[in-house]
Amino acid sequence: MVEGHALASALREHPASFSALFCATVAAGEKSGHLEKVLLRLAEYTEQQWNMRQKLKTALIYPTMIILVAIGIVGFLLQYVVRKMMAVYGILHQTLPTLTKVLIAISHFVTSYGLYFLLLVFIGAVSFGSALQNSAVIREQLHVFLLRLPLIGYAIKTANTARFSRTLSILSAAGVPVLEAMTIAAQLITVIPIRHAVETAVNHVREGGAIYLSLKQTGFFPPMSIHMIASGEASGQLENMLERVAHNQEDEITRLIEVSLALFEPAVILIMCAIV
Repeated sequence: MVEGHALASALREHPASFSALFCATVAAGEKSGHLEKVLLRLAEYTEQQWNMRQKLKTALIYPTMIILVAIGIVGFLLQYVVRKMMAVYGILHQTLPTLTKVLIAISHFVTSYGLYFLLLVFIGAVSFGSALQNSAVIREQLHVFLLRLPLIGYAIKTANTARFSRTLSILSAAGVPVLEAMTIAAQLITVIPIRHAVETAVNHVREGGAIYLSLKQTGFFPPMSIHMIASGEASGQLENMLERVAHNQEDEITRLIEVSLALFEPAVILIMCAIV
């Protein structure tokens, strides 16, 4: 900026720190003369996203601790307690129940091959992560699989459509043309099938189609959101309706996370008790 470059151009030189949404919104704010208002909206959006991530991390601490304790207890039982039981059973020379035989076999496997198994799991996880990073086909197949899962798929779909609606709302309020705003918002969608569907919707809008009809054809946006977008498009209040859509979907994600964690905690405890 000291050399006379625009703020948006300076920000684009640091893509790791400033996203396409941030740069496009700042550029629109500079052109329209409402840079201060645009920066305030971006600050609110960034703070909101940070608070949501922190809230999720905090909520996951307790379930994570329960899982680690459960794994530690089960490992201790298989490594030490069951081995002492095996010595007692060997002295009795009696026929053991099938469940006891299975437990002894698992204990023997953990004792003899536990470290090798953990190493194999680690290598497999690293290889799978590398394949995901380097292959768009594998990532897309994984995303398709996750979207088909009952609860996880709904959460992923809602989170990505909420991000799209929020981004489109911010860009529209900053004065970015609708097609350019939709293109940028589509690029910020992390799930490949949803991003491809929204990119197809952008092409339909470019050809003259209505925004709400194009988004409805993707099959990822809920009916209420489509109805609100249609209302905003007809009344000229699209950015306000998009903001309400994003707000509703973000609230839905928050409720879904809270309910899932509330159910997950006792489920883990019951599973641990059953294993013990």
